Amino acid sequence: MFRVDPKKAFEDHSSRNPASGDARLSDSAERIISAPVERTLSGAVIAGIAQIIEAVLLALLGYGIHLAYVEPRHDEFYIPVILASVLIANIAFNAVRSHRIAAYRTAIPQMGRVLGAWVGVMLILTVGLFFFKAGDMVSRVWLLSWFVSGAALLVIYRQILRGLVLRWTAQGRLKRRTVIVGGGDDAAVLIDQIKAGAEKDINLLGLFDDRVGERSPDMVSGYEKLGKVSELIEFARRTPVDLVIVSMPLSAEKRVLDMLTQLWVLPVDIRLSAHMSKLRFTEKAYSYVGELPVLDMADRPISDWHLVFKWVFDKTVALTALILLSPIMIMAAIAIKLESKGPVFFVQNRHGFNNELIRIYKFRSMRTDMLDNDAAKLVTKDDPRVTRVGKFIRRTSIDELPQIFNVLKGELSVVGPRPHALQAKAANQLYYEAVEGYFARHRVKPGMTGWAQINGWRGETDTIDKIMQRVNHDLYYIEHWSILFDLYIVLMTPLRLFTSENAY
Repeated sequence: MFRVDPKKAFEDHSSRNPASGDARLSDSAERIISAPVERTLSGAVIAGIAQIIEAVLLALLGYGIHLAYVEPRHDEFYIPVILASVLIANIAFNAVRSHRIAAYRTAIPQMGRVLGAWVGVMLILTVGLFFFKAGDMVSRVWLLSWFVSGAALLVIYRQILRGLVLRWTAQGRLKRRTVIVGGGDDAAVLIDQIKAGAEKDINLLGLFDDRVGERSPDMVSGYEKLGKVSELIEFARRTPVDLVIVSMPLSAEKRVLDMLTQLWVLPVDIRLSAHMSKLRFTEKAYSYVGELPVLDMADRPISDWHLVFKWVFDKTVALTALILLSPIMIMAAIAIKLESKGPVFFVQNRHGFNNELIRIYKFRSMRTDMLDNDAAKLVTKDDPRVTRVGKFIRRTSIDELPQIFNVLKGELSVVGPRPHALQAKAANQLYYEAVEGYFARHRVKPGMTGWAQINGWRGETDTIDKIMQRVNHDLYYIEHWSILFDLYIVLMTPLRLFTSENAY
């Protein structure tokens, strides 16, 4: 995969605030933004779930025939044989590429691949039993019955799956919202290829190109040029964009790098269309959107199954934390109410995923008459605005516990870059003005805790170096994310709370 160098992009990225909305988009772009967007489904997740269901059905069928026919029941032998056969079957189905959305849409080709793989699995099983001299331990009636009924099950299951996929395709729920970077004749060729091989997988919104005139007309093969590449950032902030396909040759290295440097802050997949390259790579070098071959340049940091795993992790940890920490939260609420008048909670707007505005909850730590709703002034040591209870809950991060509700609402993750106040400053500069590429940290959901926090970069950010260290740690987390990484940060968070010197 081609990757933009985060450090270089961090230094070179345009300083315009991508969240400010100061870019005026074209009327065509505004029309697309204002149109309703239906939630789409992940093809990778559908294929994964389809494989699990298929494997479970085959295993249950094999064991059910065994229970109904074989006497005595040799579970200790049949169960491992069934499980091993199902595992080999899953490998075989993937080897013949039958677990893809494009394959699910077909009828005869899909059945041919699946049944051919199933015959191969049964041959492997039969040969294996022969070589291991285990033929006497297996009922031939069971083997033949599982083979025949398994084939029938696969045909029925795949027809049901095909019907569902065709239905979702007709509804447009499997199409990825896509824009093309580039224009002119090269983009026209790419659009023709999309119509021929990926029309069911791509909802093409339009094109973005910095060139003008005859080299890049305003209309290409029926699709409008929506703006310049820099305006794509604002466009993708205001309406969902899943995929960016770049219609540029590899030889145009400077244009490609300039484009990547601008777009790396967005949570989108970026692909280079293979039709622009005169080089021909091996089949494994390409990935596919439908039947369209592309070269991977950048991936959305957390997507498909990773998004599912993180969702489960967030909800599990948040619910567990809510149960275990509720006594502390209740005592904090009582202490806040007893010390000063005013609400227990403090609600503030902050930037969430892809710069979406969210309202986060905190325990109030300041005097009501001195609240700083915009966080225009950083809290410093012995700040007179902070109450006695506030000093304690801020230092121990108890004030952040109500954000558990933000996690349960899906606005925050347990682990991720911390959401900063909109007007937060370092050395009298707004964060996004002080640090180039600042908004790249919003390619994932913000979190209650993060890699920067457990490394000591929490609390006061009175210098540009401190906020740069935070952002650098956030970008490292995004590039190296895993569930185990999240678990490590969660376990280390309470240990690091009492060693931090910057939280006031």
